Amino acid sequence: MPTPLLICDDSNMARKQVARSLPDGWDVEISFATNGLEAIELIKAGKGDVLFLDLNMPEMDGYQVLEAIVQQDLPTMVIVISGDIQPEAHQRVTSLGALDFIQKPVNKEKLTDILAAFGVFNADVQQSEADKPSVIEPSEPLTLTPLNVATSFPETADVESSSQLPPLEGDIRDCYQEIANVAMGQAGDLLARLLDVFVVLPIPNVNLIEVSELSMALSAIEAHESTSGICQGFIGAGISGEALLILNDSSFKDVADLMNYQYEVDDTTELELLMDLANVLIGACLKGVSEQLDMPFSQGHPVVLGQHRKISELIATNSTKWRRTLAIEISYGIENYPIKCDLLLLFTEDSMNTLNNKIAYLLD
Repeated sequence: MPTPLLICDDSNMARKQVARSLPDGWDVEISFATNGLEAIELIKAGKGDVLFLDLNMPEMDGYQVLEAIVQQDLPTMVIVISGDIQPEAHQRVTSLGALDFIQKPVNKEKLTDILAAFGVFNADVQQSEADKPSVIEPSEPLTLTPLNVATSFPETADVESSSQLPPLEGDIRDCYQEIANVAMGQAGDLLARLLDVFVVLPIPNVNLIEVSELSMALSAIEAHESTSGICQGFIGAGISGEALLILNDSSFKDVADLMNYQYEVDDTTELELLMDLANVLIGACLKGVSEQLDMPFSQGHPVVLGQHRKISELIATNSTKWRRTLAIEISYGIENYPIKCDLLLLFTEDSMNTLNNKIAYLLD
């Protein structure tokens, strides 16, 4: 009798990657959930004796799913598969009952070893080649249709303006978001180790937008606080863009304390802090993206966009370089600290064909 297996991830791309990484010959019936609420219902319906669980999801995240499984005494064995690779994340999920933790992108050999170690999969009992897993997939197959142009990020636009935006078509946005999710987790892990904190990771925000509207979207994010920013260009074969790190000025004191700086309220000290953060987050995030695309990036020298200025003023510094851009926005937070730090990866419109081809190759 096949084992009911549930893969829960808000990314269609990630769900399919996990399904392709299952051990050869494992007799399973696969179901998929796009968020924690769906996962709980499918477990109750007997569809999730084994659960592969992501952490960063809308509606109900992975931590909340684990808590609900314990509270409701649900019959499932959980293995977390996540881009959030902080040591603290690993400790938290295992303390909530997860069997183990695997980082994204999932490694088939690692997954097989963990399943075998817990007796979930026995390599000596092979499924016959004629028998195939039964797959229940509620979503459409992954397709690579272009992003539509949006005038602001959906999460930051007001209700009236967002209702007028053209919808995103296909799953190309999902692919970019999952790549950003993995890279974000690697950068967040490095930051967590540097500051000895738990970094709160969001769901990356991805859109193809007009640069003239970029400052409007970011202004809503920053709630009109004054900010300071660093810009660093990057280039690869057929891909170019700029990474922007923007820190709320109100965060400098807490960041300095965590980094053991002797903080003084002056531009020189704050610039040094900003540069250190940029080196960590921009470097690690670009490395994560380049590894997934199998394409090295050369990085230019960091340039100060400005200090103690409005978002619109920071963006205006470089707006003449861009027309339309693929924007990946990641808002890092630090647990128990009012620190707000935004990282933006802005890819030129001319990079889109190369990026789409790379993603299509990864999905083959």
